Amino acid sequence: MDVFTALAEPHRRSIVEMLARQGQLSASAIARGFQVSPPAVSQHLKALREAGLIRMEKRAQQRLYELNPETMRELEHWAQRMANEYERQFDRLESLVRQEEKREQTVRGRKEKQHGNGSKAGKRSQSR
Repeated sequence: MDVFTALAEPHRRSIVEMLARQGQLSASAIARGFQVSPPAVSQHLKALREAGLIRMEKRAQQRLYELNPETMRELEHWAQRMANEYERQFDRLESLVRQEEKREQTVRGRKEKQHGNGSKAGKRSQSR
């Protein structure tokens, strides 16, 4: 399962958020935070492990879960690249809008000059 498919499910996102806030937790501590059955939480933990978002460590009978910092960094870098691309698109759009505004100002200025000169020439010929 890929990272985005795993994170698409709200309970899984909540588990990731819980681990980010509280650090390493046992499966039972995670399950206490939800109103779903422990087997359902176990399935969510399995999906998050398969996606590489969390790691599991066995200590005797206990299974402890924590975020996988490498995958979280990859996800963060991807999100940053997408945000940068989004900003570049806005910068390009802003540049195009400015170019169009300058073009419109130039056209407007030419029209004003033409109308201004035409009316002055017309007034001169009428006064003679």
